[in-house]
Amino acid sequence: MKYILSIDAGTTSSRSIIFDNNANQIGVSQFEFSQLFPKKGWVEHDANEIWSTQIKSIKDVLEKSMISPSDIAAIGITNQRETTLIWDKKTGNPVYNAIVWQDKRTSDFCDKLKKDNLSDLFQKKTGLIIDAYFSATKIKWIIDNIPSIKNKANNGELCFGTIDSWLIWKLTDGKFHVTDVTNASRTMLYNINKLDWDDELLKILDIPKSILPKVVESSKIVGYTSENIIGEKIPISGIAGDQQAALFGQLCINKGDVKNTYGTGCFCIMNTGEKPVFSKNKMLTTIAWKINGKTSYAIEGSVFIAGALVQWLRDKLKIIKSASEIEDLAKTVEDNGGITFIPALSGLGAPYWSQRAQGAIFGITRDTESGHIARAGLESIALRTMDIIIEMQKDANSNFSNLKVDGGASNNNLLMQIQSNLLEKNVIRPKITETTALGAAFLAGLSVNYWQSIDSLKSMWKMDCEFKPDKNSKKNIIELWKKRIKKTIDE
Repeated sequence: MKYILSIDAGTTSSRSIIFDNNANQIGVSQFEFSQLFPKKGWVEHDANEIWSTQIKSIKDVLEKSMISPSDIAAIGITNQRETTLIWDKKTGNPVYNAIVWQDKRTSDFCDKLKKDNLSDLFQKKTGLIIDAYFSATKIKWIIDNIPSIKNKANNGELCFGTIDSWLIWKLTDGKFHVTDVTNASRTMLYNINKLDWDDELLKILDIPKSILPKVVESSKIVGYTSENIIGEKIPISGIAGDQQAALFGQLCINKGDVKNTYGTGCFCIMNTGEKPVFSKNKMLTTIAWKINGKTSYAIEGSVFIAGALVQWLRDKLKIIKSASEIEDLAKTVEDNGGITFIPALSGLGAPYWSQRAQGAIFGITRDTESGHIARAGLESIALRTMDIIIEMQKDANSNFSNLKVDGGASNNNLLMQIQSNLLEKNVIRPKITETTALGAAFLAGLSVNYWQSIDSLKSMWKMDCEFKPDKNSKKNIIELWKKRIKKTIDE
């Protein structure tokens, strides 16, 4: 029996998951890696640590599942998007740490681009809003700030890649330097209309085209693992950025289908079909996937801090010892006690796009307990999602009846009920909440005929739980939210 290996290269951990032909999870292995904060607003990863933890998880899941590498039909890769790495083509060594999507060091430069009236140009070509979130200004920062690499960059001796590119390079022993359309569309350098790197934008940012990877479809054999690495030549045949992979894993394959992933951040995406819909409400237009020559597009709203807020409550405020404890702590109180938590720990994404907004807790009194802060923290995740969905519905000119959810925090029943209450919509959680990894597996399996068609995947999606709104529980949460988040942005 053959299996699909899904590599899920997240923001805080490297995971490997094995799926069988019925999309059952056979085994999983996960290892966290370090989060580096060298300066205020800077977030970095050690790319070699990402690689070492990822290969460790691959070998570990094979061993635990008692599955030989020869039993793997294909590998799918999904990854944290926008995180930027440049490495030396000859040595394979990174020239600098990976700059994470949360990093804000290029905010001033982004402001300069906006002042130069380039916002419309970038949005029309890339579907994105100029922001430090995306890869382009991170690439420029590395080239401009690391001594001695400027000439190497111009001479084609360096490789840029998001984490999918880095892992494929390592898995194939440096033979393939590629990315897929979904990851390319998050760089702020890729023309989503022409489906190619944009020469005009590259010139504006002074980034040499020679360092960019070849852009491929999301479901196609792009290379094979080196036998030196895993002991077998296995096709790498599926690639998608994490949120697009989750959209596919949720089988949101029709125009108007919507999902929200609750991970380190929160990412809500609506499938808009085969034509890009450019937002008038500060949403992002992005590529959902490209399969068999057909490109599908999506509208997306990004919340930078979701599960990362729970990590902060655990690691910095220390009101919980593990992330799973937050639900029980939040249930120790009946409501938020007048607390509003603004989770702007890395600025605010859509629809505010305030690079310098900072986190805040409003409404603290002598009666405030840790449970109130925990509950307000969960509410903030749901409120930020609500912000996005309201604007997304305006762009799509339609209301959707339910929200499909996934990601680690979607297992928090209280959070899902709060989300349903605030949206006044049904929230549906599938039995397999690891839809990011499943989406990568589906993309990989389709291209090697492990699954025959997208239609054949539909029977594999099964509902676990449906949360229905209690309309009386909203009280003044939204009113206070609007008032208090405005204060954060204005400051």
